[in-house]
Amino acid sequence: MTPKLQILLEQLPDLLGGHLTLAVPAIFIGVLISVPLGILCVKSATIRGPVMSLVSLVQTIPSIALLAIMVALLGGTIGYWPAFIALLVYSILPIIRNTIVGLESVDPAMREAAKAVGMRPLQQLLWVELPLALPVILAGIRTATVWVVGIATLSTPVGAPSLGNYIFSGLQLRDWQRVIFGCIATMTLSLVLDQLIAVIEKSIQSRRRVSLVLATCVLAGLVGIGLAPSLVAPDSAGFANLLGMREGVTESDELVESPMTLDGQVIRIGAKGFTEQFILVEVLRERIQKAGGTPEVLTNMGSTIVFDALAKDSIDIYIDYTGTLWSTVLKEPDPINRISMRAAVAGRLFNEFGIVLVGSLGFENTYALVTKRKTVARYGLTQIGDITPVAKDLRIGGDPEFFGRPEWQRVRQLYSLGEITEVGMDSTFMYQAVADGQVDVAAGFSTDGRIDAFDLAVLNDPKQAFPPYDAVILLSPRAAKNKNLVHAIEPLLNRIPVTAMRTANRLVDEGGETPKEAARQLFLD
Repeated sequence: MTPKLQILLEQLPDLLGGHLTLAVPAIFIGVLISVPLGILCVKSATIRGPVMSLVSLVQTIPSIALLAIMVALLGGTIGYWPAFIALLVYSILPIIRNTIVGLESVDPAMREAAKAVGMRPLQQLLWVELPLALPVILAGIRTATVWVVGIATLSTPVGAPSLGNYIFSGLQLRDWQRVIFGCIATMTLSLVLDQLIAVIEKSIQSRRRVSLVLATCVLAGLVGIGLAPSLVAPDSAGFANLLGMREGVTESDELVESPMTLDGQVIRIGAKGFTEQFILVEVLRERIQKAGGTPEVLTNMGSTIVFDALAKDSIDIYIDYTGTLWSTVLKEPDPINRISMRAAVAGRLFNEFGIVLVGSLGFENTYALVTKRKTVARYGLTQIGDITPVAKDLRIGGDPEFFGRPEWQRVRQLYSLGEITEVGMDSTFMYQAVADGQVDVAAGFSTDGRIDAFDLAVLNDPKQAFPPYDAVILLSPRAAKNKNLVHAIEPLLNRIPVTAMRTANRLVDEGGETPKEAARQLFLD
């Protein structure tokens, strides 16, 4: 067994458990909601129209968008609850539809026979109609199961661990073994659940009690595994926020008073979904472990989701960039100089959100428009403004978040790039896409080692359209009261030069090392 495969297998119990905790309760509760709704829709045309219209409308919302909507509706709460609710909603449609179809396909003669022997409507439903419709209903449950297990992989960006962690981190690290492993694990889980339901269906039809009992027991066991963590609040911080509660001063004071050590306290570390963030997470993890804490990591989150989670105390610490905070969070349209921006960001984050900016790590990771040297020679490009005359003939690649950010709108305006074609893609593929000529320019990152690896040229930004992007450590309002946590991370301040960060990124992206191995190369105590 290779070391990499061993690492993947070691992570499997936790990620599979997280996936089951999301998917199985969503399917189980979805059945409890959908079957009665389906029965009501059959019995009442008045109810059927609005219910089916609403369920069908919700189903048209892209799954990743529905997850983001749930985070917003729950006041920025991340983790289990927004993912669970989104999956529950997605499970409803196929079960309702099949319940309706199954009940309507019951032979009218069977209903008449039931009436003839004196059965009441409820008895007729329970003893005649539902048993005859059961195969069709179970087919809907099987469809819902496959949907939910697959969509559950998308819960990773909203802070709910699942088998999707393999896929998202694998894409960012260009680790295809990790991606394939995650896909195989997800498909296997889908097939297992689907086949268990299929065995139950066939056992009922053929009246084989032994196989029915065994399959039901296994399925019930999986339901129990899935429901148990949710019943004890798998995301305690998120659950408290959902109920409008917040942990009190007494608990915070106890954290502050712990002498010289974190005493096993769980510290939740948040991170976005690219290589540098994965490496910095390992740096924070190491410092927290050395201080006696228990780090819990939530990665692959979007900029606004991870910030909202910090403001809500759903996570305790993460690393962000001053330019992102200035433009995306504070909604400031125009950049200012580095020192003033850092001071302004720190002051406003504390005043408006209670978030504490501890300090800078010592490097800046700004956006950088990059292109291959043949393109530079062909169009005479040295700075972003040189793109303007030929913008209509060029394609720029960037991650989808970039094209929605205020910084890109400012660049387009200042350099008149309205005619350039935008091509959204995962940041994993941007540099290769430029090198292969699939796009002409890419919105890269100044600390990314792949700029040198692919021998790409960086275009100057004389109008300073991009603000400074100093990497800074942020603490949630609750975590900022924890003096021992602050003491544990202080040695990181101003310790990582940009050259070291670029080298660490390249070790992962091109050298095949893990983020943990690359973090060690930063030579931090």
